[in-house]
Amino acid sequence: MNLLLFEINPFLPPSVPISLAYIGAYVQAKGFQVKIINIGENTPFSFYSLKRIIEDYQPRLVGFSTYQRNFFYVLGIAKAIKEINPEIKIIIGGPQATFLPSASLEPGPIDFICRTEGEQAFYFLAEKLRQGEKELLIPGCSCKLEDGHFYDGPPIPSFKTLDHLPSPYLTDGLIEFEKIEEAILLTSRGCPHQCIFCYTPNAFKQKVFFHSVERVIDEIERITKKGIKKIWFADPSFSLHLERVEQLMEKIIEKNFSVEIWLETRADLINSELLKKMKRAGVKQIAYGLESASERVLASLKKKISLEQIKKAIKLTQQQRIGVELFTQFALPFETFTDAIMTLKFVKENKVPIQGNSNAQQTQIYFGTELSWNYKNYGIFPLENRRPAYLSIGDQYETSWLSYQEIQQIKSLWEKESLDGRKRKVS
Repeated sequence: MNLLLFEINPFLPPSVPISLAYIGAYVQAKGFQVKIINIGENTPFSFYSLKRIIEDYQPRLVGFSTYQRNFFYVLGIAKAIKEINPEIKIIIGGPQATFLPSASLEPGPIDFICRTEGEQAFYFLAEKLRQGEKELLIPGCSCKLEDGHFYDGPPIPSFKTLDHLPSPYLTDGLIEFEKIEEAILLTSRGCPHQCIFCYTPNAFKQKVFFHSVERVIDEIERITKKGIKKIWFADPSFSLHLERVEQLMEKIIEKNFSVEIWLETRADLINSELLKKMKRAGVKQIAYGLESASERVLASLKKKISLEQIKKAIKLTQQQRIGVELFTQFALPFETFTDAIMTLKFVKENKVPIQGNSNAQQTQIYFGTELSWNYKNYGIFPLENRRPAYLSIGDQYETSWLSYQEIQQIKSLWEKESLDGRKRKVS
């Protein structure tokens, strides 16, 4: 039985669709045929090419990775697929889907909404279809039944570790190595913290799950043999487990992989000895979450980190001649115009180039965050109350402290200071 997965990001060049590749590797190991369509900036794609793919490949099930930024594209392609073959089932997953209100998609082409990690949910659904079952109430999903309404399937138990999941990089046919310059690796999933603007802690119930050091080394070995020398560790807090990360750096040094590494972590999860090992292992850049240089605003985000800790991490990292990036935001709750300017000055005073991820962005209010659930209590006023219910507030808002015009003014100030035209790696 054939399964089809779509990664759609029309605003950037195609990158490794790592989350879908994990799902693909999992179901491929269960005996299914899987194809991933990766649509990025300037990727040729039309209704006719979609029709040809559907008619030639004949998938029974199509899955989409969804974000606020690509949701209209997902709905458009899903509708076109149903026009080509109404019998194909369509499931969405990813950050936009996890906490999205089911009723918002009842009139439309979506049949299932994945509410948990996708590997098992997608497999359970594919297996039910393979067995020919008609009434599909799938674990980990909201499922549209014959009456046109969504109903929730039973929960799926969380993973204990991640090594039981087949590796996308060690599974043939999922990653087009010849088309990528940088490999995205996940050595862990989840986050134990409670930042009010972040989706991850609630999606993973503040738990963190890890791959073993041996598994990560096996992946790097395969990647480097394919000629790829750049690695992006996409863990939210890469150095959360200090001893484990030290072991990983030591193994990379021992294997002499000669790679260039980008990673992100918290400023309170770094020390000078670890940074020395990271430098020897090939770490070229570390991104830290600053968010705001106002201690008052920073404290309100429940990040539980101080400006002094961030300054110390920047200094230690720069001493090792490792590049520093700072994730920063504006239009945060309780932030005044003066507060926002403090953040810009902090980045410049600490000699962090305003490029890449150091380009600030307006806070995005997404489903699954405390900000989204309690936006009124945080002084957020949406600009458009008639937006579709399947879209979150995003950046369409004012605050009790900043008008729309002031938010645009802050954005303009950051744009003037940008060295690369505001090109970000992570959103």
